[in-house]
Amino acid sequence: MTEFFGLLGIGVLSGILSTVVSLASVLSYPALLAFGLPPVTANVTNTVSLVFTGLGGAIGSRPELVGQGERVRRLGWITALGGAAGAALLLLTPARAFELVAPWLIAAASLLIIRPPAAKHEHGPLMKVALFGVAIYVGYFGAAGGVLMFAVLSAMFDQLPMRNNALKNVLSALSNVVAATGFALFGPVDWPSVPPLALGFLAGGWIGPAIARRLPGRTLRYLIAVCGLGVALKLAFL
Repeated sequence: MTEFFGLLGIGVLSGILSTVVSLASVLSYPALLAFGLPPVTANVTNTVSLVFTGLGGAIGSRPELVGQGERVRRLGWITALGGAAGAALLLLTPARAFELVAPWLIAAASLLIIRPPAAKHEHGPLMKVALFGVAIYVGYFGAAGGVLMFAVLSAMFDQLPMRNNALKNVLSALSNVVAATGFALFGPVDWPSVPPLALGFLAGGWIGPAIARRLPGRTLRYLIAVCGLGVALKLAFL
């Protein structure tokens, strides 16, 4: 029962972090390690549970998703394929390569969020390639993957940060769903840990958008950027 409620609480906090500042695994992954799970098992268990953050985030972000259905349909298949590729890489290769490059990716994305490009490239093929690359990262390693996706979407779409954040939640969820399916079939998922963590993710994902909605002006963008830089520094010096 202690482990159940511990993971439930971690899930709620991680779901809120995921939907507000694009960080979830930074809290939930170490928690699973602390409960005694091996690194790969903790990673795949976390990804399977994260699917419910996307569900909660989509429900909580309905006002910001109005009018973005076409974008989800047009970009969703890209993030889904990226999530599948990332899951396959995780199951077939060591994670060391992504661990080495992750701090630099996250730091660059955080700086891009602070000062996004003046010109938007909504239909540019390079932006879609970037989105696909981020989706691979989300399915493979995941730490601060939401920061990367928020940065790409901010460069693609000239709209309020909260709307880009809501779009990020849905597209990240599609990447996680496909990766989680692969892990459920072929990965060492610790299934007893999934229900409490997933329930917490669902609740936190639903609560998070209401918190983000109350942040004034561009505070959300700067908050995500600062958190992303903090994660980059932590990963770089671990």
